[in-house]
Amino acid sequence: MIDRATIDKIMEATNIVDVVSEFVSLKKRGVNYIGLCPFHNDSHPSFSVSPSRGICHCFTCGKGGNAVNFLMELEQMSYPDALRWLARKYHIEIQERELSDEEKQKENERESMFIVNEWAANYFQDVLHKDVDGLAVGMPYFRSRGFRDDIIQKFKLGFALNERSALSDAATKKGYKSEYLVKTGLCVQREDGKIFDRFSGRAIFPWFGVSGKVVAFGGRVLDSRTKGVNQKYVNSPDSDIYHKERELYGIFQAKKAISREDCVYMVEGYTDVISMHQCGIENVVANSGTALSVYQIRMLRRFTRNITFIYDGDAAGIHAALRGTDIALREGMNLKMLLLPDGDDPDSFARNHSSEEVKEYIKTHQTDFIEFKMNLMLKGVTDPIKRSEAINSIVQSISMVTDQILRATYVHDCAQRLGMREETLISQMNRFIRSGKDEMEKNEARAESVQQKAPVQGGEQQVKKTGGEKKVEKMLIRMVVLYGERMITVQDNEGNDIELPLAQYVAMDLGADNLKFTNEIYNRILEECVAHLDDEDFKAETYFTQHYDPEVSKVAGKLCVRFQLSESLKMNIDAMKLKNTTIRLVVGFRLDYVEHHLMDLKNQLKQPGIDAEQQRSLMEEYMKMQKIRNLLAQSLGSNIIK
Repeated sequence: MIDRATIDKIMEATNIVDVVSEFVSLKKRGVNYIGLCPFHNDSHPSFSVSPSRGICHCFTCGKGGNAVNFLMELEQMSYPDALRWLARKYHIEIQERELSDEEKQKENERESMFIVNEWAANYFQDVLHKDVDGLAVGMPYFRSRGFRDDIIQKFKLGFALNERSALSDAATKKGYKSEYLVKTGLCVQREDGKIFDRFSGRAIFPWFGVSGKVVAFGGRVLDSRTKGVNQKYVNSPDSDIYHKERELYGIFQAKKAISREDCVYMVEGYTDVISMHQCGIENVVANSGTALSVYQIRMLRRFTRNITFIYDGDAAGIHAALRGTDIALREGMNLKMLLLPDGDDPDSFARNHSSEEVKEYIKTHQTDFIEFKMNLMLKGVTDPIKRSEAINSIVQSISMVTDQILRATYVHDCAQRLGMREETLISQMNRFIRSGKDEMEKNEARAESVQQKAPVQGGEQQVKKTGGEKKVEKMLIRMVVLYGERMITVQDNEGNDIELPLAQYVAMDLGADNLKFTNEIYNRILEECVAHLDDEDFKAETYFTQHYDPEVSKVAGKLCVRFQLSESLKMNIDAMKLKNTTIRLVVGFRLDYVEHHLMDLKNQLKQPGIDAEQQRSLMEEYMKMQKIRNLLAQSLGSNIIK
């Protein structure tokens, strides 16, 4: 477990902009930063990051919080692992006690799989650099590909010994369970229960997720063994921590360069990525021979909207270049294509040219995708049916383009090149657009249905149970979070002026009638704020947005959201306005409580079977509450502060 002092140290060192920038391309706007939200399909930047408050928030889907909340939500980390991630980033040493056997059993299975994968990556790397077979067999393969030592280290390349149980035996000796070796795909279990290594005798390419965790592995048969082998590469199967359609090889090593260059190059294989990095071009990732998925495109779109596909110039390369391109267009990407000279792939081309030569070649030979597709599909085609099919395919791709002006330009150019009426192409394009919208609406309806069935967690669950959060209590607790330590002057029961902190006034006023918020986290915030008012340099906003409990910090971050866009939008509140606003909100909270109580009394009076005494008692209570409601309403309707 991580002690509170260390947690405080981590939170003090954390820069929210640095953390979010690891995953999202941010641009400065005023005193804050904005970018595309990583939590939903964001087409316009709606994700705001406030360095002064240390919080982030999406104004569309509502997700965000402090750095810990962000990591927990985006990377599905546990709270301790999010803290460890930040500690590593800011070089803070964490002293933790050894977990008991019982606690180890309760460790999250997903985290256990990450731990096993991290160990395996180090194991394969050690074999490559220290084992006799690694040095004699594995290293010569990487040398034959021209990889330097720094590049081998950068991608944590490794080697698996040829023995079918080498890794599983080593893992068992280290105390790792065979259950997780199988679940991660490192080992395969036979019908008799015995396990054997999946990647034995292969060069190893670890897959890193966008956060840097090892999610999977690729293993390649060495050149001397590839003759007659149908499958040169073996990859980890899908698991709880790895889904091939959601990952891109090289994304962790490339994400900063992608953001810096505002462009990403898409290639096909591991060695293509590695050779281009060695050439000095780092904004490159690979989809490893599969069609691009919407998940991969959305991951890239966090960092850039500009993507160039770089593939071999042969038939296989052309086919690979066309897969998934319509998805990229539909997701708003600016798509270009580059086919290398015959006989070259990105790996060989990068090894045989300097960085400047490669960049210049890309710049002068990359082609807009629609133009590329027209040249490719219509070249030499005279058969009317085949020509019609090609035109339909081109128009369908144009229909995927989200920018209306660009789409109109494509239609105009296409009509001129084909010698066709523009109206004909527009009519067909609109059919594709309508068909696409219908399909998207069906998918969104299905997703919404699944989301509605999902259980609500944390503080939001309490709100659901109480029938929905009340607006006035949210406004009141926001004042506590933003200004809880600020002093205000109010009158006591005898009409004397007294000065006390805002949070203390709220707690005393509500406590006089044993009133509480419907949201338990709000009650906790108020109690903790009052308890810490005497702490030196206590500032409620900083304390709660950086709170050690992720649920509290998440709620506090959302409460502060309205002031995130710019400091000029924050309520520039003086002492008198602060007092008036707080008292009005307290009165409003009481009025809201009375209104709900009156509704309950009215419902009770309608219940069948109540006797005369009960009815009389309820009526007396109802009339009493009516008088209180009228007085509170009158207070809100007049200038109650003199």
